[in-house]
Amino acid sequence: MFKKIGAVALSTCLVLSAMSIPVFADKPDFAGKGNGNGKGGKKVENVIYMIPDGFSADYAANYRVYKGEDAVWDAHLKGMFTTYSANADITDSAAAGTALATGVKTNNGVIGLDPEGNELSTILDAAEEDGKSSGLVATSTITHATPASFVANVEDRNNQTEIARQYISSEVDVLLGGGQNMFLPEAEGGNQEELNLIEEASEAGFTYAQTREELLDSTDIEVEDGEKLLGLFAEEALAPELHRDESVEPSLAEMTETSIDILSEDKDGFFLMVEGSQIDWAGHANDAAWAMSDVAAFERAVEAAMEFAKKDGKTMVIVAGDHDTGGMTTGTGAVSGLHADILNDVTATGDFMAAQLDEGRSNVKEVVEEHTNLTLTEEEVQSIQAADSAPFAINTVVSNHAGIGWTSTNHTGADISIYAYGPQADKFVGFHDNTDLPKILAEILRVDFDN
Repeated sequence: MFKKIGAVALSTCLVLSAMSIPVFADKPDFAGKGNGNGKGGKKVENVIYMIPDGFSADYAANYRVYKGEDAVWDAHLKGMFTTYSANADITDSAAAGTALATGVKTNNGVIGLDPEGNELSTILDAAEEDGKSSGLVATSTITHATPASFVANVEDRNNQTEIARQYISSEVDVLLGGGQNMFLPEAEGGNQEELNLIEEASEAGFTYAQTREELLDSTDIEVEDGEKLLGLFAEEALAPELHRDESVEPSLAEMTETSIDILSEDKDGFFLMVEGSQIDWAGHANDAAWAMSDVAAFERAVEAAMEFAKKDGKTMVIVAGDHDTGGMTTGTGAVSGLHADILNDVTATGDFMAAQLDEGRSNVKEVVEEHTNLTLTEEEVQSIQAADSAPFAINTVVSNHAGIGWTSTNHTGADISIYAYGPQADKFVGFHDNTDLPKILAEILRVDFDN
């Protein structure tokens, strides 16, 4: 089993040196002194826990090239942490989410239970017991592994219908994402055997939103009066940012802003978890354009959170991925230099482009060039035509042009960066394990948290 090793001192030095990264003048100013500086013992009443699923340091480096300037989190790098699970060197999202939520290692595939099957409480539970309101936001189904880890207790992460049932009977106040089918009965095209959890949610005080417009109209919900919000904007997961219908599906930033607007009315404070879910899925597909565009959507959500924290003065914003996906590299032998900026011209995922190919794949050049602004060589065209997986072959060609490499289609054991903004942010400085993060948050919030 992988353990923390003697590289702690080196990692910490690297982290501390990275904290001097400059902030560009035309970006939101979150780098100055005051509440974002992270020093001192000023009280924290709110936590916004932001998880870019699958995101690691190489994603951050490529995103900087893609964007052309620093990301909003770069100036707030505080540390790094290990991610191994209780039964594997390489974690899955269920075990990683459980560690980030409960401070306890568990086996891959398990949510909210320790390796012996005992139920675990979460940092969200601790915040609720302290009188705070709470919320979960994701671009996957809201019942997916990472958000579920903060509320549910199930042996199998795939049991999303049970996770949905546990949500409705929990104390959580805001639930926003995809996954309508997880709440509806089979008779209505859903995955529940008989239960209509949307009806049960209404009886439990939830307002139900299905569209972006309905979400944006829901900010008058009073959580202190027992009102809640359930927003499910797709039958399954939301669309990748490259294909999001802005008239129907809200952005991750809009879901974050709405959640903050509602939860911040609670005088006792709030705990909000926000996941950029599909960065991970793009990594599994080795789809660099999908990855970078969803990182951009996630950054807009982080900017919204930090803007609130800057004005509020009592809010901690923490940005920490759960694990690396795909082993993305910054640079590849296929081309010279870093060219992730060309991904700004890509308008579709590899899956979408592959679906536009005719039966004989004779139109590869036309389809790929239409959606990427690249000029393909004959060798590249033939590689896509001959590939067992056309989407993967397209993604490989695009990544090669961008100077991005991949080592896997699965998760890796890479260490993950921690970024923190707000009072006491410096408590995250150093080299940690993923189980340390909720314990540090509990110390900052001054809540009882002991598994």
